[in-house]
Amino acid sequence: MSANHKIISDWLKQQQISEIECLVPDMTGNARGKFIPAHQFISHGDPRLPESILVQTVTGEYSDEHWDFVEPTDTDMLLRPDESTMRLVPWAREPTAQIIHDCYTQAGELHPLASRTVLRKVLAAYEEAGIQPVVAPEMEFYLVARNEDSDYELVPPVGRSGRRETARLSYSIDAVAEFEDFVEDMYDYADAQALDVDTLIHENGAAQMEINFRHGDPLSLADQVFVFKRTVRETAHKHEMYATFMAKPMKGEPGSAMHIHQSLLDASGNNLFVNEQGEHSEAFLSYIAGLQQYTPELISLYAPNVNSYRRLAPEIAAPINLNWGLDNRTCAFRVPQSDTAATRVENRFPGADANPYLAIAASLASGLVGMQKNLKPTEPHRGTANEDSVEVARTLEEGLRNLGSTPELSSLFGDLFLRAYAAVKLDEFEEFNRVISSWEREHLLLQV
Repeated sequence: MSANHKIISDWLKQQQISEIECLVPDMTGNARGKFIPAHQFISHGDPRLPESILVQTVTGEYSDEHWDFVEPTDTDMLLRPDESTMRLVPWAREPTAQIIHDCYTQAGELHPLASRTVLRKVLAAYEEAGIQPVVAPEMEFYLVARNEDSDYELVPPVGRSGRRETARLSYSIDAVAEFEDFVEDMYDYADAQALDVDTLIHENGAAQMEINFRHGDPLSLADQVFVFKRTVRETAHKHEMYATFMAKPMKGEPGSAMHIHQSLLDASGNNLFVNEQGEHSEAFLSYIAGLQQYTPELISLYAPNVNSYRRLAPEIAAPINLNWGLDNRTCAFRVPQSDTAATRVENRFPGADANPYLAIAASLASGLVGMQKNLKPTEPHRGTANEDSVEVARTLEEGLRNLGSTPELSSLFGDLFLRAYAAVKLDEFEEFNRVISSWEREHLLLQV
């Protein structure tokens, strides 16, 4: 028995677990896997899953190039549990554990198409450079009334007052209290799973919330966001609501983001974004420049769905260009006001619908290559940045065009992964494009 298997086995027995959810984040960032009785998990070898699940579209279909990325025999991949991800499933009726697994090929190598592998490769490049990245995600989401017919628009749920929200209620304490029972259960579930969640606020949208995570290791935080999204959905179901992380679920309401705060530490734990004089370092400026340079190429990892680009639009509280600024929330890359040791940059591009492993990997990879190339950023923007011209893609298809065009990024992500990702997302775009919307019928049916 391996050391980590013994750690897991002992924990399962201590917690009297009867069943285990063996979880794998797929390309969309959703959970795939198996339910396995605890005694079988302990006594049997590594679980297996067909590798094809890593290249399914959000609808469960496959692209025409599917067999270019996986074996035509649909070979099994091996799943190896990461003991650092062991958590209880607090909403389960029986004592149940959830464990996130890494995917391996039959040859014993990390599977190149797995999201966790991609982030691990980026973090390995940082480790080789003697740098420790630190991230802190902020997750926005909406509570909506149960909607069993996708032809109907979403509406906010009824709160404890018996009414639906209609006004802009940013940071409203009373608006959060409307859903006090949901919030209390969400925090209880988060505590039971050792999620490092911090503050909760009411965001600008109707029944839109934001929760902040404490800063820490990027892989651990990606795992926590992955678990948190499941947790919020389960909590909402308990209270006869839906929780959605769609980037733009409702017309007339702001979108939902996954802002990623990030900083870098050297081997002694010093913040590399400041120099000895307490000023922004050359590494910091090159990191910012890398975000500016490579976001257009990697935008589809921040905005991975057709709906994502409804959020990235002029006159909506989301970035549309590549400006950076000091404590300027209209900029794509915001440097919050802080003491010297906490100097960081906030990437405001990723949507709440992004796969957290891939979005964090994209942001860290951009900064790393920027530092390696000693890139120089623009001057910090001092005005309202979202009044400037649009500099990023407005559709998923456009966002995928330049993916993989920078050799250094292709090496970090893996050419096979980038080609598979583009194929999956282009298939989703084409499927969406076949749908004729009500707007087209209303305005084009008899007028053109």
